[in-house]
Amino acid sequence: MEPTMAQYQAISKHPPKVCQEPHLPQGHLQPQQHRLLVARLHMASLAKEMYRMGQAPLFRCKGPPTSLASASGSFPNSGLYGSYPQGQAPPLSQAQGHPGIQTPQRSAPSQASGFTPPASGGPRLPSMTGPLLPGQSFGGPSVSQPNHVSSPPPQALPPGTQMTGPLGPLPPMHSPQQPGYQPQQNGSFGPARGPQPNYGSPYPAAPTFGSQSGPQPLPPKRLDPDAIPSPIQVIEDDRNNRGTEPFVTGVRGQVPPLVTTNFLVKDQGNASPRYIRCTSYNIPCTSDMAKQAQVPLAAVIKPLARLPPEEASPYVVDHGESGPLRCNRCKAYMCPFMQFIEGGRRFQCCFCSCINDVPPQYFQHLDHTGKRVDAYDRPELSLGSYEFLATVDYCKNNKFPSPPAFIFMIDVSYNAIRTGLVRLLCEELKSLLDFLPREGGAEESAIRVGFVTYNKVLHFYNVKSSLAQPQMMVVSDVADMFVPLLDGFLVNVNESRAVITSLLDQIPEMFADTRETETVFVPVIQAGMEALKAAECAGKLFLFHTSLPIAEAPGKLKNRDDRKLINTDKEKTLFQPQTGAYQTLAKECVAQGCCVDLFLFPNQYVDVATLSVVPQLTGGSVYKYACFQVENDQERFLSDLRRDVQKVVGFDAVMRVRTSTGIRAVDFFGAFYMSNTTDVELAGLDGDKTVTVEFKHDDRLNEESGALLQCALLYTSCAGQRRLRIHNLALNCCTQLADLYRNCETDTLINYMAKFAYRGVLNSPVKAVRDTLITQCAQILACYRKNCASPSSAGQLILPECMKLLPVYLNCVLKSDVLQPGAEITTDDRAYVRQLVTSMDVAETNVFFYPRLLPLTKSPIESTTEPPAVRASEERLSNGDMYLLENGLNLFLWVGASVQQGVVQSLFSVSSFSQITSGLSVLPVLDNPLSKKVRGLIDSLRAQRSRYMKLIVVKQEDKLEMLFKHFLVEDKSLSGGASYVDFLCHMHKEIRQLLS
Repeated sequence: MEPTMAQYQAISKHPPKVCQEPHLPQGHLQPQQHRLLVARLHMASLAKEMYRMGQAPLFRCKGPPTSLASASGSFPNSGLYGSYPQGQAPPLSQAQGHPGIQTPQRSAPSQASGFTPPASGGPRLPSMTGPLLPGQSFGGPSVSQPNHVSSPPPQALPPGTQMTGPLGPLPPMHSPQQPGYQPQQNGSFGPARGPQPNYGSPYPAAPTFGSQSGPQPLPPKRLDPDAIPSPIQVIEDDRNNRGTEPFVTGVRGQVPPLVTTNFLVKDQGNASPRYIRCTSYNIPCTSDMAKQAQVPLAAVIKPLARLPPEEASPYVVDHGESGPLRCNRCKAYMCPFMQFIEGGRRFQCCFCSCINDVPPQYFQHLDHTGKRVDAYDRPELSLGSYEFLATVDYCKNNKFPSPPAFIFMIDVSYNAIRTGLVRLLCEELKSLLDFLPREGGAEESAIRVGFVTYNKVLHFYNVKSSLAQPQMMVVSDVADMFVPLLDGFLVNVNESRAVITSLLDQIPEMFADTRETETVFVPVIQAGMEALKAAECAGKLFLFHTSLPIAEAPGKLKNRDDRKLINTDKEKTLFQPQTGAYQTLAKECVAQGCCVDLFLFPNQYVDVATLSVVPQLTGGSVYKYACFQVENDQERFLSDLRRDVQKVVGFDAVMRVRTSTGIRAVDFFGAFYMSNTTDVELAGLDGDKTVTVEFKHDDRLNEESGALLQCALLYTSCAGQRRLRIHNLALNCCTQLADLYRNCETDTLINYMAKFAYRGVLNSPVKAVRDTLITQCAQILACYRKNCASPSSAGQLILPECMKLLPVYLNCVLKSDVLQPGAEITTDDRAYVRQLVTSMDVAETNVFFYPRLLPLTKSPIESTTEPPAVRASEERLSNGDMYLLENGLNLFLWVGASVQQGVVQSLFSVSSFSQITSGLSVLPVLDNPLSKKVRGLIDSLRAQRSRYMKLIVVKQEDKLEMLFKHFLVEDKSLSGGASYVDFLCHMHKEIRQLLS
């Protein structure tokens, strides 16, 4: 039977012209074309069969991706982490045009991503991964499957089911070895209880070409993204299953709910997951087992995390002059896991097993279970987190500290004055100084304030309360910095209110006509540090800076922005500081307890990689507002500033992490300085910052006794009180790999891996860092497949239940701007993001790498809850809807071209889609349910994040849409990053190579 034209077109990319000779029927082929077709059909069948037997690659490479540079011209300096003047957008080349919402072409990743394309040659197979056919919905029609694949039920994909990929069967997405999973009657596996997650329909099978019964119409050929694990589904399932009951911390080695679930914590002996989250809550007993699994053993610790109003802050325990009780040998602090013996007269340390005497004043009898009868009256014997008041022995020079000070250091060069920044800042500070952090119920803050302005020289201000007007003192010798006044520089706000107000009124006027464009940087921080040293207190410098410091002074920098270094061995220099002066300065700041928060307002390159070194090493923050304009960026800057000034900070802090015998802390990630291998030193630590700690084995662990962590943070509070905050956590230990994989936390794992990779780019080529991540992920999943999963064909990809999102999240990290920059990402933006992620907590990295996409018109208008999110892919967008997308730093409102006229009128107060202003950053305040709902949702999203997210309205098929699509992380990225489907295929290939 000769094939018909329809069958030929399904196989050949370039169909031949129909033969018009009278002796051949219309629609059939000439003989030589028929022979070619039969050969192609034979090759396609052979390749499909080879793959089914595990002898062919899972996908074919479709050539290198088009770079964003070649596709769209280049974006201006403001970039993704800056701002655009209202209504303006990054220019795109006219040749490119602006395609609407089309399904992205799914092709294999480029070699730049560390992917190896299969060998070329031979007839090209038909593409199974093209766009949707006209009229085809996301679900796709049902497709008949080949005989060798058993059809799963339509409503879900049960564990153990084979999914069919582009060239053969693909994986079940559940582990058969998970807790609660039992063999079902049909031989597959399913959960013993609870609803089964619904992943939609499985992949359609690769079509069979040709049949005994004549030509059949070919079904549409595409991969079904609904058949692979969905982050949205996993998040929703966890919310439904674990969001209703409080999380009680009394059980050892309990995996907490996901960071995306709202839950209450009841402290019953282990620290809340708000303070500590682990990559695994079940640690392998031996180092050999840990090496085999390749799962990093790490904890993300947030010692001063802010708690929801329903949860009590840690109790403060005062043991008087004797101070907190500790182990004599390892110095661990008293905690619920210490074992009291000999009638309560002695205790055995749970960390090092040393026997210690109990001081007479701390003695108490034991009950029949061996527990102290006052255990529940003492926070340190019954809770996972608590604080001790520190004695004078814990203070510098054996002297209690003074309350800390805040110094505001304002750039008054031409750039800062011209943009209106200085006037805006001075106006805001007048009222903001009433909201300095205060301790407990104190009526006013104990924090003193000081003011410095600078360009090429520094101006100090005397704002002593007895003065009628502030006095300025100029220091022009920036090479040898000193503070020209002590009395009257750091003052109490309420006492010097009138003088401070007068100063803030005068500063914008004094420098209004300046033409000075050069600035210094290092001398400014030196001045602030010297002022704190002279006042014998710790504190924070708020530095507002606009340009590259090119004036003659210590720390002078040159422009070294060179995009030609990207993807070369020298790329790492773009992330490294230009000079060692900044590290030296940071070290001195830490010794003084001087924390630096840096607010940057650049119009061009400012070398963020170098300027951020001091904030990074002192525990401070960096904020960046590229191309700052008061009318567009005022709200974002002022919101960040208010939050930064008001947040509770621990000063002059030292953190030590102790572990029980068998494991030890070996590596640390975050914004801090370390002068030895054990002590994390922080000039300042706020409630947003985390320290990530990696552990390694140094002995065998015991399954019965488990493993213990104790994080002790010594710090000075905002009122000048010296305190110790203690967090304890008990983990299980296991001799079976299945127990390790059953108790992992993917979000924490990704947090650790991102920080590990982002530190790696300082010393290694970016491609090598990406390859390392891919290899480690493949080893983790291959070890699970080999040791924990039931035997199955090589054509199946088996993922552990709690790690089924590891590939999609890891792919998001690999495609991030640090590891795979697009043409529009500036060198400064990459350095900025790198240092931001370094101290992010697990919830922040979760939404940063996999943004939330919320449809706005699907849920009822009267609903007060957030609409359920959809997956971050262009396929999920409907041109008749609007979507909010947020990732913790950016907030987009995407408007489809076919949105109803009434919706447009209700939200934007214009009559049609074409009248909406693209790039709009503020929605009009309108008195209708939809407007109130959307503005309320935006406020709610901003309240959840540590930084203010500026809104950008993006219209479908508009220039700004390219920026929005950058965050649709399940799709192939313009910079060459793989789509989720492609990356899963590649990961499958890597695992099979490891197993073979």
